[in-house]
Amino acid sequence: MSDSGASRLRRQLESGGFEARLYVKQLSQQSDGDRDLQEHRQRVQALAEETAQNLKRNVYQNYRQFIETAREISYLESEMYQLSHLLTEQKSSLESIPLALLPAAAAGAAAAEDPAGAGSRDRRRGQAGFLPGPAGASREGAGEEGKQRTLTTLLEKVEGCRHLLEAGQYLVYNGDLVEYEADHMAQLQRVHGFLMNDCLLVATWLPQRRGMYRYNALYPLDGLAVVNVKDNPPMKDMFKLLMFPESRIFQAENAKIKREWLEVLEETKRALSEKRRREQEEAAAPRAPPQVTSKASNPFEEDDDDEPALPEVEEEKVDLSMEWIQELPEDLDVCIAQRDFEGAVDLLDKLNHYLEDKPSPPPVKELRAKVDERVRQLTEVLVFELSPDRSLRGGPKATRRAVSQLIRLGQCTKACELFLRNRAAAVHTAIRQLRIEGATLLYIHKLCHVFFTSLLETAKEFETDFAGTDSGCYSAFVVWARSAMGMFVDAFSKQVFDSKESLSTAAECVKVAKEHCQQLGDIGLDLTFIIHALLVRDIQGALHSYKEIIIEATKHRNSEEMWRRMNLMTPEALGKLKEEMRSCGVSNFEQYTGDDCWVNLSYTVVAFTKQTMGFLEEALKLYFPELHMVLLESLVEVILVAVQHVDYSLRCEQDPEKKAFIRQNASFLYETVLPVVEKRFEEGVGKPAKQLQDLRSASRLIRVNPESTTSVV
Repeated sequence: MSDSGASRLRRQLESGGFEARLYVKQLSQQSDGDRDLQEHRQRVQALAEETAQNLKRNVYQNYRQFIETAREISYLESEMYQLSHLLTEQKSSLESIPLALLPAAAAGAAAAEDPAGAGSRDRRRGQAGFLPGPAGASREGAGEEGKQRTLTTLLEKVEGCRHLLEAGQYLVYNGDLVEYEADHMAQLQRVHGFLMNDCLLVATWLPQRRGMYRYNALYPLDGLAVVNVKDNPPMKDMFKLLMFPESRIFQAENAKIKREWLEVLEETKRALSEKRRREQEEAAAPRAPPQVTSKASNPFEEDDDDEPALPEVEEEKVDLSMEWIQELPEDLDVCIAQRDFEGAVDLLDKLNHYLEDKPSPPPVKELRAKVDERVRQLTEVLVFELSPDRSLRGGPKATRRAVSQLIRLGQCTKACELFLRNRAAAVHTAIRQLRIEGATLLYIHKLCHVFFTSLLETAKEFETDFAGTDSGCYSAFVVWARSAMGMFVDAFSKQVFDSKESLSTAAECVKVAKEHCQQLGDIGLDLTFIIHALLVRDIQGALHSYKEIIIEATKHRNSEEMWRRMNLMTPEALGKLKEEMRSCGVSNFEQYTGDDCWVNLSYTVVAFTKQTMGFLEEALKLYFPELHMVLLESLVEVILVAVQHVDYSLRCEQDPEKKAFIRQNASFLYETVLPVVEKRFEEGVGKPAKQLQDLRSASRLIRVNPESTTSVV
């Protein structure tokens, strides 16, 4: 599309009288067909994309200018406050000259000209401890006592704030307010505000106890900003208090009281700021040691007398006049608001390095108090960044930024706790989101991949973040890893053991879990013993259940035993049986085969051999030391069922031919099957089993009463 055509289309779309419906109608009438409409649609779409790109580019270019402008506005606001304070001082100085010459006349004139609104305000302040009229030296002590007495009397009506009172505090102003929700402007509650010389206390009404309140919040004035809210009926007579990171909106009884609140808040804040500025200047200025009164009053002798004491005064002086220190609290606020956590911590490190090995006069303590409040706010923001409520996407590396800054702030233990809590929530969410579909073994492969990959990534990130920190963090990680493994085993057992899967499936699933667990050994983390301890009960139950199945099947075959040779009918079936016996470890099975497709063994003994060897192979996949006796006892119990049946049949059979056939089957059990079981068990476990040796060495293990039928079901 040419530049002229694009500009013409843009002007047409931007015109004030543009109507989309009329434009589309005209375009449809003028077009020759569908192709023209498609081309025009592409031109409009290209123009829309170009406009969007230009808008993004302009926003990006103006973003930094916007931030710099906001900072300049903050600086200008601070300078305006200072200028206003200087003008107020000049006005007070000019007004104090005639009042000092004619105090009675000035007092009378002020009383005569006092309007009703000002009188009500003075009465409200009088309740708060203000003394009307000029305060002379004789009334100064009484005024301070009156302020403290009034504060104590009023705060006795507020529950839960007794411990908040400090020496030097007095009440400046108080009154009833109604709090509204900041978002929807819905009325929340009635409150009572107590403005003191350095803080604002908010208390809620107790409806059951008239005239009593309950403590709600306390806000220092140096961190409080007051904003006038424009009237928007029915919402009127409101003002907002800003305390990072929250804000609250209050409504006064009428416009006059609202104006009083705004004025007295600003006045009290300025007075507090001026008081602290004077204290800082006095503490930073060199002070002479106590001298004789006559000499100290002589300005010409002051230099000579003070000269020896100057080194001591210089040692206690800390220069806080540098620009970066003066602007440090505001810069920290900007960094926190812009989520520049690294910049905020760098500023704190710079301050700590500067104040290292320096004394702590009042100005330094005041600066420390302001900085500590910002550190608390920064810590809260970093804690929120690591909370599980935040997005868990991005893996463990997404937490590195917040964790590293918490460690730099000296919050290593908290960083460790929050990091592990975040990763626990991430692992739990990943397991819950895993869909259960298809075969059990396929699900277990997915589960192990998700869990152990997350665990491995968490371990590597933990080692990166907490390298060189307190070793107690590593102990916390091991405890967390055990807890996470418990979460994994719960999901694993629910799918494998609670669903009554076959022993072969359970063995394959446990084998997969063990292989994934061994991968953690690459980073020095061995959790194999934990997974063994958590799975031992479920595996014991599975072995016991499968043992009972084999015993019941063997007893059922024993009850139908006719002691006849097996006829497999086809050479293929015979070859398949030979292959199965070789896979079970019976290498001399050829000697028990006869002519054609006959096998000189009974079906019961052959089936028992295959089932027992299959049970042993699957059980060895599940084996670990805690299961040694469980596996051995189950194996002996299964073998005894077959041995008892052969022993009982041998004693009870009267037919010589069948008796010889039974002896041949007994010989196969004792001389072939039991040695194979004993050898395979020793290979899988690593040590021989005395119980199996005793079972094989005895030709008749248990003497069964011929009248008894316990061995035959």
